[in-house]
Amino acid sequence: MSRLPVDADAIRVLADILRDTGLTEIEIAEGDSRIRVVRAPSVVQAAIAPSPAIMAAAAPAQAASGADPADFSQHPGAVKSPMVGVAYLAPEPGAANFVAVGQSVAAGQTLLLIEAMKTFNQIKAPRAGTISRVLINPGVPVEYGEVLMVID
Repeated sequence: MSRLPVDADAIRVLADILRDTGLTEIEIAEGDSRIRVVRAPSVVQAAIAPSPAIMAAAAPAQAASGADPADFSQHPGAVKSPMVGVAYLAPEPGAANFVAVGQSVAAGQTLLLIEAMKTFNQIKAPRAGTISRVLINPGVPVEYGEVLMVID
């Protein structure tokens, strides 16, 4: 049985990224090589409060919306992240946001982008309505299932 060479430095860098961003999982692929690093979330901490890094990054969005994103997880108009990545509210730096609070949207309209593995993925409105909350800040990492916006 042959052993694959392990790039310990790459694993350390990925682990540092997990720690710095608060993410629980990251994977890189280059050619036929693939490295995946997963950090088990602390169930007790997650149940009590998010990590300080997450709170610091999310504070402006919470202040702007006036509520905790966890309050919207069961909302029928919650737009949840389908992946882990970095969220962007505009198509490029300096451009206008795709949507704003109070704006009416149609089902299928692009709301934001999530960058994952150097690919920008459009997140579209699951239904028509009015954007009542934007719960993220541009350029901030998001987790799978995290509520990004609320459509009423």
